[in-house]
Amino acid sequence: MNTNHLKKFAQVARRKLLEQVGARLDFVLTTDSAELREKTEQLKQLRQELGRTTKEQLIEKVAYTWFNRLMALRFMDANDYQPLGIRIITPKDGYTIPELLDEAKRGNIPDELKVNRQKIFDLLDNRIPSANPQNEAYKELLIAACNHLNITFPFLFEKINDYTDLLLPDDLTSDFSIVKDVRDGMLIEDCKNVEIIGWLYQFYISEKKDEVFASKSAVKKEDIPAATQLFTPRWIVEYMVQNTVGKLWLQNRPGSRIREHMPYYIESVSGNSEDYLKLESIEELKLMDQACGSGHILVY
Repeated sequence: MNTNHLKKFAQVARRKLLEQVGARLDFVLTTDSAELREKTEQLKQLRQELGRTTKEQLIEKVAYTWFNRLMALRFMDANDYQPLGIRIITPKDGYTIPELLDEAKRGNIPDELKVNRQKIFDLLDNRIPSANPQNEAYKELLIAACNHLNITFPFLFEKINDYTDLLLPDDLTSDFSIVKDVRDGMLIEDCKNVEIIGWLYQFYISEKKDEVFASKSAVKKEDIPAATQLFTPRWIVEYMVQNTVGKLWLQNRPGSRIREHMPYYIESVSGNSEDYLKLESIEELKLMDQACGSGHILVY
């Protein structure tokens, strides 16, 4: 897994999402259109949220929400985990548009998606005036797919029935879209490793972290996650568990064959506890964060 490639992708994607979500927010707040008049409740919620927080914080929150969802969709696509059996943001082999949109163009929309099928077919057949009918149709399908995944993953795909869908970037289907960036940034082979999710989160907040550390003022409450959260790679997880729980297990069951499955376990020759903690460098020891984070420490 090329972490340098992932870091560049995550940082560029964050900046792009912040810009596009911000532009969408300005448009929604200053434009009167037929589309927005149909979403008065979402607009009301949006203005209420702006009354509780700052514009910058709102944009940051929505940008990360969509990054998180698109990242998860790509990971599921790459590993054939989609409950619908259709890739949501990834094309079929040899194609260029997301399989979900391609199927809709062929007249196939999964029954599970709560979406106005006739509207989508009318858009794709140019029966409804639109500057970009394919993009508009895909936007409806993408939101419906996220809502459907709420059934399986409510902790990740919260129901999009508030202002969040209003701030989804406009461009979702061109070669310059954030969807295309996610596909290019998360290579199929890299998605075979679940650690990609943790790395992308750390890289996504890395520039924000640098900003917080560079500031001489006190850290704001909303900036604490960016300043303190780090992803713990698998090898460190294994080292920590093998030399704590694994060590305790072997002390009580010296003949256990579990030792054969603990490549990071450190045998203490002299019996000195300092030998047990010896590492290649002090920097490796600093990385051993005892926080559970995403929970993969607990799983291992």
